[in-house]
Amino acid sequence: MKLLEKLSVYGDVEYQEPLSKHTTYRIGGKSRYFIYPKNIMCLMSILDILKEEKITFRMLGKGSNILCADEDYDGAILCLDRYFNEFYFEEDGTCVAQAGTSIILLAHEAMKKSFSGLEFASGIPGTVGGAVFMNAGAYRSDIGSILTKVFVLKDGICTWMTKEELAFQYRHSIFQEYRHWIILGVELKLTHGDQKEIRDLMDSRRKRRIEAQPLDKPCAGSVFRNPPNGQAWELIERIGYRGKQVGGAKVSEKHANFIINTGDAKAQDVISLITMIQKEVKQQFDIDLITEVEKFNWKQ
Repeated sequence: MKLLEKLSVYGDVEYQEPLSKHTTYRIGGKSRYFIYPKNIMCLMSILDILKEEKITFRMLGKGSNILCADEDYDGAILCLDRYFNEFYFEEDGTCVAQAGTSIILLAHEAMKKSFSGLEFASGIPGTVGGAVFMNAGAYRSDIGSILTKVFVLKDGICTWMTKEELAFQYRHSIFQEYRHWIILGVELKLTHGDQKEIRDLMDSRRKRRIEAQPLDKPCAGSVFRNPPNGQAWELIERIGYRGKQVGGAKVSEKHANFIINTGDAKAQDVISLITMIQKEVKQQFDIDLITEVEKFNWKQ
């Protein structure tokens, strides 16, 4: 309890917090500590305490692209979406946003100011930091295409990194190799546009998502990355796995690249289904399907 009180000086802390409350899959064991740092100085103090106590940590945004194991995590989860969520727009289209900002909110605020560039993100239920980590995208665009630099806590020093340093590729950034670096904020470059056209585009895409994706069920978005020259959902459909179910996990009838939690799914159910799909696609088409969803706290 002494350590809990010490951490509570620098952030809001929950003890033995179920990760199922913080992931869109509604799956996951408990985290020993779940911490919302109050500012950058508090974040650095928390990191010092965790290092001193030899406690591992993991950053988490809105939990929209992650599958947490059913087992408890004997470490700390740091979440920036409570206090690191300010953003600013300049007249020339420069946007500076903290890492915990909802990217959906940012896209809508950009639209209100007649700035174009974030329309693709208007349906991505994550934070700005999470979007950078995964180079999140949709509709043939991604965060890397509008980003100019990222503000990072790297080896105890806060610094700006340019886009050229971030190794952006399809659903990939350098932060996946250097997970101890912490994304604090971004600078984006947007362009002036017609507000009605931007709003209409976002509205039409929202309607398409509602029609094509199982948004009424807990899930983590697209499970697999699209292979070169193909669509993952088409391959899953061709192996006859639309509607396939293991335990409480089910391939969506609406979109075959979504695995939904029907209500009582365990992480192992989801992984079993993922493994079966990968095996069948490899066997039938000699294609390796790579997961877009990240695994966390798995022993293997």
